[in-house]
Amino acid sequence: MQNAKDTFYVALRNRLALLNPNRTMLLRGTQRPGILVEEAEAVVAMLPADVFVLRWRGLQTDIYLPLVMAQMVCEIHYTTGGTQVASGLDRGRAMEEMDAEVVSILSPPSTPKLNYAQSPVLQLNTPVFWTAAAFTAVIPLRDRLTRSAAVTVFAYQEPGEL
Repeated sequence: MQNAKDTFYVALRNRLALLNPNRTMLLRGTQRPGILVEEAEAVVAMLPADVFVLRWRGLQTDIYLPLVMAQMVCEIHYTTGGTQVASGLDRGRAMEEMDAEVVSILSPPSTPKLNYAQSPVLQLNTPVFWTAAAFTAVIPLRDRLTRSAAVTVFAYQEPGEL
């Protein structure tokens, strides 16, 4: 499932970079699009603001198909405190903007599966595809608003994949 997880992340990252080039973060001294995979980063006490954090949950497989189909839930977590210019009083609008970005980067709901573990990147024979996002209610916490959106991601396990 690692190829599917990597492919999903890179597809969303690239779509976000095109949609909103200003949504960036500085991570380990490098400026990059404002989306990261939680399991691939250092543990932090609080989610970073104004970026999307992907968190993978559960794994199920259907072995009764010609190729094994795996599915995992990806939770997209995000939080905002609004802008400094508005003293955070625009955090509702900032949350709405991030909601719209989640909807946009998830469309279309598929992409060709790639293997990023080798160079050059290898396109595999099956796609990665996913459901529409199911959004949670906004949670206010002090000066921040937080929300998550769950997406079920599907991928066929090709011969040789773990």
